[in-house]
Amino acid sequence: MLFYDAANPAPNPRRVRIYLAEKGLSVPSTTLSIRDMEHKGAAFLKVNPLGQIPALELDDGSVITESIAICRYFECLHPEPAMFGQGARGAAAVEQALRRVELRMGSPLTQVWLHTHPFTARVVKPQFPDYGETQRPRVLEAMREFDAALTGCAWLGGDDYSIADIVLLTTIDFAGFVGIAVPEELGALRDWHARASARPSASA
Repeated sequence: MLFYDAANPAPNPRRVRIYLAEKGLSVPSTTLSIRDMEHKGAAFLKVNPLGQIPALELDDGSVITESIAICRYFECLHPEPAMFGQGARGAAAVEQALRRVELRMGSPLTQVWLHTHPFTARVVKPQFPDYGETQRPRVLEAMREFDAALTGCAWLGGDDYSIADIVLLTTIDFAGFVGIAVPEELGALRDWHARASARPSASA
């Protein structure tokens, strides 16, 4: 088994690292340099033809890509502590929160990153900066939605820290890297971020 990783600020491999840390799991890994475009090189394209990190190569040579798919694989092998919710209702609550993070915040943030950041200009041709800028307000609106959802709640999917919190943490931190900070007035979201960031797994 080999986990193909990338250093911060890449949010997707970080999701898996945090998840594994929460589970207390150690997986052999290799780190590719996104800056040096190693994920687009011939060697890695044999692992994942999409040229995206993370990827998990299993002992039989098969490969799992996409961060949440990798986490679900480990969840089936190591169900405790549950990171995708407990029981039918708990699992649904975590899945609902997870989807909202990815769709409501992650999708517009991706467009800001792809179309306004100088780093991505190397691979996104043509960039459409005006379009990218139209997506910043959508990211901020999503932050307000999560601030409301977290008012009076410790964690996004319920009483327990879950994969939804991991994805929100990595998304918000990446938003900060892209230049979209959490507004000062969003107290519930900022308090949640402080709690999530204080967990030892956040430094994984």
